[in-house]
Amino acid sequence: MTAGKVYRSTVQAQARDGFGRLLLAEWTKLRTVPRWTLTLLAAVLLTVLVALLSAAGTQATGSGDAPSDPARLHKIDLGHFTYLTLAGDGSVVARVASRDGGGQWAKAGLMIRGSAERGTPYAALMVTPGHGVRLQTGYERGGAGGGTADLPRWLKLTRSGAAVTGYDSPDGRTWHRVGSVRLDGLPERALAGMFVAAPDEMAVERRFGGETVSGRPSATRATFDHVAVSPAPPGAAWRDRGAPGGPAAAADADGRTLSGGTFTLKGAGDIGPDEFADDITKTTLTGVLIGQAAVIALAVLFATSEYRRGMLRTTFAASPRRGRVLAAKAVVVGAASLAAGLAAAFGAVLPAGPVLRSHGMSPPPVSDGAVLRAVLGTAALLAVVAVFSLAVAVIVRRSAPAITIVLLLLLVPQIVATGLPLSAARWLERLTPAAGFAVQQTVPRFDQAIGPWAGFGVLCAYTAAALAAAAWLLRRRDA
Repeated sequence: MTAGKVYRSTVQAQARDGFGRLLLAEWTKLRTVPRWTLTLLAAVLLTVLVALLSAAGTQATGSGDAPSDPARLHKIDLGHFTYLTLAGDGSVVARVASRDGGGQWAKAGLMIRGSAERGTPYAALMVTPGHGVRLQTGYERGGAGGGTADLPRWLKLTRSGAAVTGYDSPDGRTWHRVGSVRLDGLPERALAGMFVAAPDEMAVERRFGGETVSGRPSATRATFDHVAVSPAPPGAAWRDRGAPGGPAAAADADGRTLSGGTFTLKGAGDIGPDEFADDITKTTLTGVLIGQAAVIALAVLFATSEYRRGMLRTTFAASPRRGRVLAAKAVVVGAASLAAGLAAAFGAVLPAGPVLRSHGMSPPPVSDGAVLRAVLGTAALLAVVAVFSLAVAVIVRRSAPAITIVLLLLLVPQIVATGLPLSAARWLERLTPAAGFAVQQTVPRFDQAIGPWAGFGVLCAYTAAALAAAAWLLRRRDA
């Protein structure tokens, strides 16, 4: 060491910027191969093209009275509702004396809601044959409760501001609190009364490659006595909302009779989620099933091309820490696929919207929380699929087998599931990497196997395991 000079090791400095240099080197490899750039572009174009073709071939079905408000899509608001105006805080009380028809989820009970318009926020306290007493809100299945379904049964709903609380009683004297919900935006003059509803009888025929859903209306009837709405306008007449055709059409009174203080209500249709609704956003994004093939090919070739040409030895000579090389490749191919995924997802949803509306559909806007999650999740899905494909390629070290393995793991479970019983199909879609496609779901459906983020987490877990196995093999095997 020369006097007056201090020796400073360059090892730590090289270690600090080594990974950055690796990232730059891997990015240079990716962007300087024209066919790889074209492959990413093909993934975007294929996804967008399938979305536009799907939108152009879609035709609205049904009665044409679907709500234009996205907040009311995928909700069923049918049955029969007989009501008075509830002026301010107060309560509605009735005894459900009898009920018949409609199945295990047939509903007979009390409701407080903001208006007679369909899709309006509500709180409903009901007796069901198979699920006891339930307090339901938000057009969701289930709700608080679960008490006995024995009849007769007393029910009471009380309103205090935006809070609605439900109680039930076997005798009208001893009350049990079922639960409480909050209806933000509930007007001062709300509607309170009795209702009946019953879900349609649905049949699902599953076969490989698709399914057929058919149904027929189911009706229920119930009798109510000791009915009281307090406070109510003096001399107010009971009004009815039944079959579609108007908030309070005169014909709707056909579902209600009154005899000696006993109301008999009959009605068909449910109030709750439409579990058989089409998921328009997910359908629009199905082009990613085609586009992912290009991403998988790119990620696999990004690894195997260096094996084939013997360039991997040069890479490891420049950077002996093989795990860092794998990490750099994963970051680069994942980031490139993420960017392509963002372009593909937004490029599919945005232009498909006007096409769908021109065909009578009502697609929710991209600003909707579930839609935005599906779009961003699709981009993240492609990024994780690319990293998963890279890891599989490092494990098998050959292009064709790696591409085949990844495609089989992602596509076959979705195809096979359509030909299996629903319970088996759900488990298959939960436990395989194909669960990652759940991130595209925006509508809770009867056949939903796993939640959006939980499904994405399953794919991430498979990817982490594949990366760990690839890193371990990379250290043990010769380049």
